[in-house]
Amino acid sequence: MSTSVRLETAAVGSLPPLSALSEWSDRHFRWLLVAPAVLLILALSIYPLLFSAWVAFVNYDFQIPGHAFVGLKNFRAVVYDPVARWSLALTAMLSAANVAIELLLGLGLALAMVRNFPGRGLVMSVLIVPLFISPVIVGQAWALLLQRPFGPTNYILSQIVGHDVTISWLSQSPWIYFSLILADVWQWTPFMFVVLLAGLTSIPPNLYEAAELDGVSAWQAFWAITIPFLRPMILLAVTFRLLDAIKLFDTIFIMTSGGPGTKTYTASYYLYTIGFTQFHLSQATAGSWIFLIVTAVVVGLLVRQLLRPEVA
Repeated sequence: MSTSVRLETAAVGSLPPLSALSEWSDRHFRWLLVAPAVLLILALSIYPLLFSAWVAFVNYDFQIPGHAFVGLKNFRAVVYDPVARWSLALTAMLSAANVAIELLLGLGLALAMVRNFPGRGLVMSVLIVPLFISPVIVGQAWALLLQRPFGPTNYILSQIVGHDVTISWLSQSPWIYFSLILADVWQWTPFMFVVLLAGLTSIPPNLYEAAELDGVSAWQAFWAITIPFLRPMILLAVTFRLLDAIKLFDTIFIMTSGGPGTKTYTASYYLYTIGFTQFHLSQATAGSWIFLIVTAVVVGLLVRQLLRPEVA
């Protein structure tokens, strides 16, 4: 009996520390809930970034022993490499061409599909099929269609124009760039179409009815109503699509392997070649940081436009 009393007394004596811990837990409850997720994000994102920053300033080359500090040498190697400059320029050209063509085609399809007609659901289902196909499969399919002498493209064109067509779509300039743009546009135009169609359906129809009563033509209504109301969705679609287009790698890898020579090296393919076929990991990491900064500036300007408040 006396032992039980002593235990109860000890338990009562230990209550103040438990109460303080409980009070602290209640006060920081929301931070305790998000702490595991924050720690996981830091472990999976911040640590690799810091490690890659260290690799960019040291010698991390499989062909050279040691990890000596080399300062900006790796960055200079990328900046003065003509292949790196060409790959960055080609990335910008292909990205701009792809996104511009996909935007125009996607807008045209969205305008055509915004009204109901028999079979609209089936047509829309067929149009968005390319979105669900892997870029590797898309590249392989277009390579089979365009490859000489087995691909049917040259034969079909020969039948249309009435004489033999012998274009090397995958090894001859400028057709090789046309082939890459064609494959990308075929796969990603449906993305633009879906986003812009969602924007078109959100425009109040009474605006078009009022414009029609005022004698406004369809072309004038397109520029005065459709484009201003659709502008946020256009910026959103262009931003997301541009973020993906500048990482173009899969289609290049399958259709051209960067060739002929280095003519179809994009920034991603250049960094892959330097890092994982030549094993100059420090140079590839420095190039990745340069590419990241350039991309962040471009995307930052687009996001700034996207978040800019509308003028009433």
